[in-house]
Amino acid sequence: MGIGFRELLIILVIALVLFGAKRLRSVGSDLGTAVRGFKKAVNEGDDEATRQLNDLTGKDAEFKESADAAKSDSKPNA
Repeated sequence: MGIGFRELLIILVIALVLFGAKRLRSVGSDLGTAVRGFKKAVNEGDDEATRQLNDLTGKDAEFKESADAAKSDSKPNA
């Protein structure tokens, strides 16, 4: 039950009548800028989350290595 071509065309014509061609172009441009800004913010958030995850994983790896070294030092030599 999505929007078909006719419905989309009717909505576009109504928007054109209400706002006018210049205003509609301006609204479209503003909408495009907003979408680009949103995508950029999402990507930056993903990069930050990945960086923090890598930092945590690196710290965990260092902790595991030091724990393994401590275990091997505490074992008696045969």
